Amino acid sequence: MPRAAKKAASTEFKNFEPYKPKRGEKYMNEKQRDHFKSILRKWKAELMEEVDRTVTHMKDEAANFPDPADRATQEEEFSLELRTRDRERKLIKKIDSTMERIEQDDYGFCDACGVEIGIQRLEARPTASMCIDCKTLAEIKEKQELG
Repeated sequence: MPRAAKKAASTEFKNFEPYKPKRGEKYMNEKQRDHFKSILRKWKAELMEEVDRTVTHMKDEAANFPDPADRATQEEEFSLELRTRDRERKLIKKIDSTMERIEQDDYGFCDACGVEIGIQRLEARPTASMCIDCKTLAEIKEKQELG
């Protein structure tokens, strides 16, 4: 896998056991909140490891190549890596705010309509703050406004 694709894939969390709700179980109970806290902590830890790897990589690989093409290639690679890290920095902030929502018992409910977002949607995107219907409508409105 090319380095850029490998780095982009790091924004996806992995290695978690899907939550299986029991019949009659209350939505967003303590067990479910703990499940999502665990997913978010692991995801954040993976992102932080990537940050450390990037710093190490940039220190180790930094060289003053005599050939302008080699220098340009290295600068482009570093630029791409830094853009990826910037996106991940924003994602880490979003993970932190999601953890805060869990602590305030505000997690798992749509910001727009207040309906349950759903376990499966939250496992697919733990930082989701809107149900699928409201998110779809918001994206349609955004497309119409931006053209």
